[in-house]
Amino acid sequence: MNITHIEHIGIAVENMEEAIAYYENVLGLTCYKVEEVADQKVKTAFFQVGQTKVELLETTDPEGPIGKFIAKRGPGIHHLAFAVEDVAEALNKAEESGVQLIDKTPRKGAEGLNIGFLHPKSTFGVLTEFCGKK
Repeated sequence: MNITHIEHIGIAVENMEEAIAYYENVLGLTCYKVEEVADQKVKTAFFQVGQTKVELLETTDPEGPIGKFIAKRGPGIHHLAFAVEDVAEALNKAEESGVQLIDKTPRKGAEGLNIGFLHPKSTFGVLTEFCGKK
């Protein structure tokens, strides 16, 4: 597994418009893309900060993963995503190391990237995502 950098930090928000306004008007960042990922029941907004992105996540369905997360924990940091060359390889290596996977195989995520999640029970409480073009 070759982690190249932190791809993004995912932040669950209750109101996308208000959150975008904060990141733009207070922090001075620019939202460069808003996108819905229907199969994940989420709307995303992205900000570039150096080599890393901030991804805002607003649920499109209260029963979706972000809806359930906010209902249980409230808004805030949802996950940490690492850029890897090959998501399938990274998932396999993590599983071989005894890490519990949420995704056994990569799936499509925002920005057309392949993604795969590791279960926070195996990652010291941090929902961890691998992202890559392959």
